[in-house]
Amino acid sequence: MEVDCEGCAGCCLDWRPLAPDAALDHERRGRYRPLDDTYNLAPLTRDGVRAVVDAGEADALAPRLFRADEGPTVTVGGVDLAAVAGRPAFLVGLRKVPKPVAPFDADRTWLPACVYLDPETLQCRIHGTDRYPETCADYPGANLSVGAETECERVERVHGGRRLVDDDPPDDATPLFGPAAVGSTVFAHPDPGRIAAAVGRIADGDPTRADRAEFIAVAAASSPGTVAVSDPIYEETLDRAREADSWVGRAIEAWTDRAVEAGDRADDDAVPDRDVAVAFGGPDTPGWE
Repeated sequence: MEVDCEGCAGCCLDWRPLAPDAALDHERRGRYRPLDDTYNLAPLTRDGVRAVVDAGEADALAPRLFRADEGPTVTVGGVDLAAVAGRPAFLVGLRKVPKPVAPFDADRTWLPACVYLDPETLQCRIHGTDRYPETCADYPGANLSVGAETECERVERVHGGRRLVDDDPPDDATPLFGPAAVGSTVFAHPDPGRIAAAVGRIADGDPTRADRAEFIAVAAASSPGTVAVSDPIYEETLDRAREADSWVGRAIEAWTDRAVEAGDRADDDAVPDRDVAVAFGGPDTPGWE
């Protein structure tokens, strides 16, 4: 597997405003549909969630629940959600925040981008660290292994060029499905009543810090292969997630304060300095050789 990522970052961006007529609703097909409108959420494993929390960067994380019309469901806050063992099923992934970016040789545009993406180099600030998600490290291997279209191919289809240079998936790129994913990448919340109000805020795209912390704590306290949740780990993680005040969260506030409507061109005099994240203590990126 070989990909050409320079000048792209399609898997790290919500680039739907740059292709309004393209079929980019792959996450919203079938019987399970995300409650939020985030594009290409990068889900973390339980260990990945713990690594981000341990780094003090829980403010980089967001939960995802799913509406469901059939199959195992549970009604929470008036919404029928996909469920595991009668509990609301959810993922935890990396948040997206508006940044001025110029992928695919386009004009610099305000688009939702991964919190860890440098908007100038279009590289990840945590690449190669212990909190770099397995989802990102393996991408698009898991898609290739099951014959699913990759973001590389979507970018090629809409913007041309060749991003997927070699489509032979790695031997270890098989994604987790079914019971094996429970407690590892798919988590089950033990108390639907505790998240009833949060469901509405997540659907509106406005979860609170406490909402996010609740799901992060349950994910970190989950046990692979089961729906069990460790109360001591939950309580400890909940406090840490609520109190997180990292460079990530500060950069999110700075970008959000500067942003305009997604899809609007970023005027030269409105583009913040590329080191917004670095100014708050975030790592820089090496650039392309």
